[in-house]
Amino acid sequence: MTILLTGFGPFKKYKINPSEKVALKLNDETLLGEKIISYVLPVSYRKVISQVPEIILKHKPRIYLGLGLAGGRPNITIERVAINIMDASSPDVDGYKPSDKKIFADGPAAYFSTLPIKAIVKKLRENGIPAMISNSAGTYVCNTLMYTALHAIAVNKLSTVAGFIHLPFLPEQVVDKQLPSLSLDIMLDSVRIALTTTLNHLE
Repeated sequence: MTILLTGFGPFKKYKINPSEKVALKLNDETLLGEKIISYVLPVSYRKVISQVPEIILKHKPRIYLGLGLAGGRPNITIERVAINIMDASSPDVDGYKPSDKKIFADGPAAYFSTLPIKAIVKKLRENGIPAMISNSAGTYVCNTLMYTALHAIAVNKLSTVAGFIHLPFLPEQVVDKQLPSLSLDIMLDSVRIALTTTLNHLE
């Protein structure tokens, strides 16, 4: 069995995406006997919808965790729910800017994370890492990724547990701004803790 981890590449004005750095750093690591396999995805609605089900079906992982950037948030945020809507205030990397469009026409209104989100937040805080549950993954590509992953798992009747975590800025992204950030080491530890907590929960 494996752990599948995805991050996103650069988008908009963000030349650095911490989710990409974390995913690449954790690729090939082993946690409690489970190997992490990482992918970096483009911030593209259409590519996420086509690629995420493919990689989930290819690996049939024990855990799938998506990572993304939520610049301006002060902590690690574990998303509770993804909704069946794409609504962009600015285009994705392909120039696509959907408005009030369903991700899947026949999909349910929403999917809840199947990660032990409260246990993850508790464990992160016990380790001195600021963390909280978020009740909105937004309507941009991060939400689409979380929804698509959970939809693919449901439709294909997989036992994979899945969810999404938003990361704040890295310090180098905000050296001239009054915005919160966390170091790459803290982000790496956060994802390791989230995954280990999930594995222990499954046992």
